[in-house]
Amino acid sequence: MILVAGSANLDFVVRANHIPQPGETVLGRDFKTFPGGKGANQAVAAARAGGSVTHLLAGLGADAFAAPIEASLQEAGVILHAVRVSDQPSGTAFICVSDDAENAITVAPGANMALAPENLPPLTGFSHLLLQLETPLDSVTAYAQAARAQGVCVVLNAAPAQALSDALLAAVDILVVNEGELATVARHQGSIAECLKKIQVPTVVVTLGHHGACARLQGTWILQPAFAITPVDTTAAGDTFCGTLVAALSQGQDMAQALRQASAAGALACTQLGAQSSIPAAADVAAFVATQALHSAQELSQLRQFCGLPAPTALHTPTSN
Repeated sequence: MILVAGSANLDFVVRANHIPQPGETVLGRDFKTFPGGKGANQAVAAARAGGSVTHLLAGLGADAFAAPIEASLQEAGVILHAVRVSDQPSGTAFICVSDDAENAITVAPGANMALAPENLPPLTGFSHLLLQLETPLDSVTAYAQAARAQGVCVVLNAAPAQALSDALLAAVDILVVNEGELATVARHQGSIAECLKKIQVPTVVVTLGHHGACARLQGTWILQPAFAITPVDTTAAGDTFCGTLVAALSQGQDMAQALRQASAAGALACTQLGAQSSIPAAADVAAFVATQALHSAQELSQLRQFCGLPAPTALHTPTSN
């Protein structure tokens, strides 16, 4: 089983020609609400990936925003452990999505900040704990340390970007970051390879947008070039990647296989509007992967050079779909 501990929000999404600059007012078009939040999104992604029962620990307010959040989780088959908060609203996010599929997000965390160390449920039967940084950092650290002590694999998606304590990093088995988050955690501005040398976590996975993804696993590099898609909304791409990655690992896939599966799911999530509404089912991911050829030597070489990684002889890449 997988336990995700993190945020649950209701997203307020407006589409516009472009994301406004400071002081600028932009006339938007479509407006919709979607259940979101990094924790809830990743739990839905793990559940839709199939194979493992997924639980979510999240804080919710006593308000109308909580109902659609809970309904979406239930529909996805996620088992919710809710911390009910009467004096804070459920978390909300205000998202502008531009015509080129970029987004700008402002989060009001609300009840998400009520998660406390004592809220962690018993970890018996769980193989993986997936965490993010939209809830109190001391609670995230306590959850990671408790899971590590009980032999549960701890996966931390260090988003939103912030500096992390040595105590938290020492309890993490797998760190998942994008480029900006990698530089923040490493406290270093340099190539992907240089930043990774600064982080003392056994496995680090880096998502690289349209370039793809890479992982450093016990000294071995794994490369996964991006799948070609036409993006509509990239809001849930990273969360879909994280949830799918953990689901694949919990089913016994090796990191190269899990990286390919997660990259495919993240790519598909970019082709639909919204957060949880864009997260694909396992069958859709499998069908998409089946149509994709293995990436060429040139694509792998370009990704290796982008990351500043060593010679190809030190790299490992997937050999089949």
